[in-house]
Amino acid sequence: MVYLILVIVVILLFLSCCRVVPQNNEGLIETLGKYSRTVKAGLVFVIPVIQRLRRVSLAMFPAEISKYSIITKDNAEITTSLTLNYLVTDSYKYFYNNTDSVKSMVELIRGHLRDIIGRMDLNDALGSTSKINSQLADAIGDLTDLYGIRVVRVNIDELLPSVEIQKAMDKQLTADREKIAAIEKAEGEAKNIELTTKAKNEALIATAKAKAEAVKTEADAEAYRINQLQASLDKASDGYFRNQSLDSFNKLASGPSNLIVVDKDDMTNLGAVPATAKIWQKSTDKKE
Repeated sequence: MVYLILVIVVILLFLSCCRVVPQNNEGLIETLGKYSRTVKAGLVFVIPVIQRLRRVSLAMFPAEISKYSIITKDNAEITTSLTLNYLVTDSYKYFYNNTDSVKSMVELIRGHLRDIIGRMDLNDALGSTSKINSQLADAIGDLTDLYGIRVVRVNIDELLPSVEIQKAMDKQLTADREKIAAIEKAEGEAKNIELTTKAKNEALIATAKAKAEAVKTEADAEAYRINQLQASLDKASDGYFRNQSLDSFNKLASGPSNLIVVDKDDMTNLGAVPATAKIWQKSTDKKE
């Protein structure tokens, strides 16, 4: 019975000396309340009552910094919120150098963000989220090492102006859009007038060119006719012109006029004119 009790006591003492540090954790062993050493994941032996094991997770943690107000360089109030991921890089600093390293890290990030945005105008801040993220990551990179923490990623989820500023910005945006729309409408109308005027001018020019071409064509045709006629007349004999003269005399004699003017060279041909013959006959009858 005594042996059994001793075996049980030894087993209990052994078990009380055994501690397990989980995967992706580190263990801080304290001896009589004072830091002794850091151990890795696995089975760890400690002295009961005298020593104590504290576990620190090395896994990545997400964190959210709730909305808070920041004043810009031009005294505009904006509200921002952030999300970040961090992990413990030095379990000793994380546990012993600060009573709440995570809270200290959050306050540090807030302070640097206020400083960055406080040096920017409202419009610059609202349009430079990526730039602010980069500057903030550079600013807090070395300082958080004091707490044994490394910020892996920090991101500004939103930057919102106050309600009054948002209303003013909406009004300004509406006015700008209306102005742009009015300018575009005026430019469109001016362009339409320009194109219409150009089309009318081109039509007038085309019509004038067509008329000029028609007149030129008609003149060319008339000139060709006259040239052809002149060429034919140049080739005609004297008999042709005499015949034309006699034919003209005949036509005049057949008309109502009693006066005919002829060339002296054609006096011998008067007998061929009917009107002359009649006048001659009447003169002869009176004499008789």
